[in-house]
Amino acid sequence: MVEITIEKSAIKLPIIRTSFWNKFVKTDETLESYLCTAIHAAKQAGQILIDLMGTAAVKEKAPRDLVTEADVAAQNEIERILLEKFPDHQFVGEEGKPIDPDGFKGLTWVVDPLDGTTNFVHQLRSFSVSIALLQDDQPIVGVVYDPLCDECFSAVKGGGAHLNESEISVSSCRLMREAMLVTGFSPSVTKDSIEAKRFLEVLGKAQTIRRLGSAALNLCFIACGRVDAYWASSLNAWDIAAGMLIMSEAGGTVLGIDGVFDLFKPKFIAAASSELQDELALVIDIAD
Repeated sequence: MVEITIEKSAIKLPIIRTSFWNKFVKTDETLESYLCTAIHAAKQAGQILIDLMGTAAVKEKAPRDLVTEADVAAQNEIERILLEKFPDHQFVGEEGKPIDPDGFKGLTWVVDPLDGTTNFVHQLRSFSVSIALLQDDQPIVGVVYDPLCDECFSAVKGGGAHLNESEISVSSCRLMREAMLVTGFSPSVTKDSIEAKRFLEVLGKAQTIRRLGSAALNLCFIACGRVDAYWASSLNAWDIAAGMLIMSEAGGTVLGIDGVFDLFKPKFIAAASSELQDELALVIDIAD
């Protein structure tokens, strides 16, 4: 067990908003209730992360794959809030039982209480809370909250995407040479892995590439036009379910690297446009 401490005075606590945007989301009352509850749960969990940042105990759940007591505390609070409001729903979190590869039936909350744990441990400002509600295997509500920036991305299926109270949309980028790309590697990546080969093939063909550390935020940054495309192949459904819905509702597109996109075995290219996505897919295919 490793203890990491920082000066609490160095952290500026954000103002936690209590407006849940009812007037901004034109949808039925049930979806609105799901969305409002998810936003509330995400913000409560975000405050827990801030309170524990720098004091939470850290351990490895696998080589180079960290978990902290903040992950667990945030997930427990999210589960409590969601299931008190919707006791008939199922709940699956990263810090719990594994996801059934055959998917779900009915309404299931899929949660990553701290997406970007390594960033959190090292006090880097790129981590988030990710909450999605799936109806069978399809996300119908998505919330991603960045507690340090007090930025809450959200979407309901068919209702568009929002950042706090403002509607958002993807960039107009169509060409790799004009694109800011993001990617991510598995904790076990090596120089001979396909992830490294893909990165090297893409390198130099885009305007720039970043590795930010939170899959959920990567997708939300496409949604609001901060980045243009994202490719990844070592994730789980809880990492991307909310962000993928938000990005899609903002006008983005997704393609499975190995063919059809599968939420439960996610290997994908997400992009602001189909033209950019197709160009990136051709480059990645060369590495494969």
